[in-house]
Amino acid sequence: MSHTTLTHSPRPKTLKTARLPRGSAWGIAAVSAALGAGIGMVGGLDSKVQWGLIAALLFVIITYVAASAVEGKRQAKDRVVTSIVWVTFLLAVIPLGSILYETVKRGVKVFDVYFLSHSMGVVADTEPGGGIYHAIIGTLEQVGLATLMSVPIGLLVAIYLVEYGRGALAKAVTFFVDVMTGVPSIVAGLFILTLWNLALGFGYSGFAGSLALSILMIPVIVRSTEEMLKLVPNELREASLALGVPKWRTILKVVLPTSLGGITTGVMLAVARITGETAPVLLLVWGNPIINNNPFEGEQASLPLYIYQQFQNSAGSGAAYDRAWAASLALIAIVMILNLVARGIARWKAPKSGR
Repeated sequence: MSHTTLTHSPRPKTLKTARLPRGSAWGIAAVSAALGAGIGMVGGLDSKVQWGLIAALLFVIITYVAASAVEGKRQAKDRVVTSIVWVTFLLAVIPLGSILYETVKRGVKVFDVYFLSHSMGVVADTEPGGGIYHAIIGTLEQVGLATLMSVPIGLLVAIYLVEYGRGALAKAVTFFVDVMTGVPSIVAGLFILTLWNLALGFGYSGFAGSLALSILMIPVIVRSTEEMLKLVPNELREASLALGVPKWRTILKVVLPTSLGGITTGVMLAVARITGETAPVLLLVWGNPIINNNPFEGEQASLPLYIYQQFQNSAGSGAAYDRAWAASLALIAIVMILNLVARGIARWKAPKSGR
């Protein structure tokens, strides 16, 4: 029996090998920007945003035409989709960058140690001077209390839905969590105002604001934690249970540590959401120009409310506007610092794979 070795000659290449030169996207972007600016000036469009939208549309069109002529229509469609992804990415990033730039530009005028260490106790809203120390204290206390109340409840609800929840009760809990996710902040504030202040007779306080903020925070924690717990492989649970470990201990020692990074990120998203809320604070905390370190008694300030009051009561005063922008910068800095701390904790506590 003889064996014949078959050799196959390589198939001839039938696809086009021509491609646009490297860096062509940057050239097309420059041409599109120039054409967008020219069309905007000729058309009498004063807004630079309109120029940018025209340039973005031209970028996609020119990319498709150039790629079709050189690479073929199939590759041109791929390049168009890539171009649309980049354009939408820039449309999302540019406003965020613009907000951050404008906040830093206007906020640094009065953002100094004096501004961070003094209150508005003896300064009118239309006068220069004053600071946000009282508002920082109020924000940290209110958000901290809301976090202490919301995180355990949110984690336990998420664990129940993923690990234990079955039947009508789990469906009802899921439904109400979805409903609470879309509740406006003013509704949460009105609910606590009716229950805590009017029905039970308590006065304005930072704790009352924390109760409303926790209503906004809990559904975010539940949803994010639930998704993170679902990502934990079932094999880990089964291996732990096969060794005779109780289910509660499996959840505590295996499931939660595995998903700690995602859970921490979800908690910080919830914290970032409530840190900038103004309506519940306006209804329940009311604001205070002097320092009040006790969140359980008396009116208290917060950074979002401080910003609102400086714009609302400024009467055209440049000093009040400067303080509002500086307070906005401080609020962004606080949220950023909290996110960095949370990421550091998540990396430190996350289980490390063996080498």
